[in-house]
Amino acid sequence: MLLSETEWQAVTLTLRLAGVSTVILLLVGTPLAYWLSRQRGSFGAFVEALVALPLVLPPTVLGFYLLLTLAPDALPGQLWQSVTGRQLAFSFSALVVGSVIYSLPFVVQPLQQAFARVPENLLKAAATLGASPMSQFSAITLPLCKRSFVIAGALGFAHTVGEFGVVLMIGGNIPGETQVLSIALYDHVEAMDYGSAHQIAIGLVAFSLLLLFWLYRDRGWRIGR
Repeated sequence: MLLSETEWQAVTLTLRLAGVSTVILLLVGTPLAYWLSRQRGSFGAFVEALVALPLVLPPTVLGFYLLLTLAPDALPGQLWQSVTGRQLAFSFSALVVGSVIYSLPFVVQPLQQAFARVPENLLKAAATLGASPMSQFSAITLPLCKRSFVIAGALGFAHTVGEFGVVLMIGGNIPGETQVLSIALYDHVEAMDYGSAHQIAIGLVAFSLLLLFWLYRDRGWRIGR
């Protein structure tokens, strides 16, 4: 595959964005999923709905409100600029913020289902032996849910690689800064350079197919198992 320097920059930027976002998603999504797995009331259902909102919301809607939030005249954008000296909107950091929010349900939902399946009697038995909640989590919940962590991380990574609407709204199309693979593909289609567009599109199809095959080749790795 012969990619131009700009396309290689897009590949590198996409992988960097997906890697950083996946780490943050697992750090944020794990406690959130654990908390949701223990909720039965209306407030828990409301938070769950908020987390799942990107699944049904048009990406441009989320991107539009994120753009307004991260703009220099909004409080989050002003705070970021006062600390870093750089504008948040149309930067790599803005892409990370958008990616984490947009991919959050792909990480939280598999973990939440896995945490809900951990036998309650095991946790109660550990508690009677003096294990703290953190010890129960590390000694019982974590080993039982390790496959779901792999699934959640893989889905979060893959979903970030395939993002388009949100990253276009809050990152624009700046080569080397915010131009990820999906944006580069869109760029080629607009320029009617279908040969270059095919190269990127086929690469993304192959990556997605191989990842899903790897996840589904063992039925025990399916979500909810």
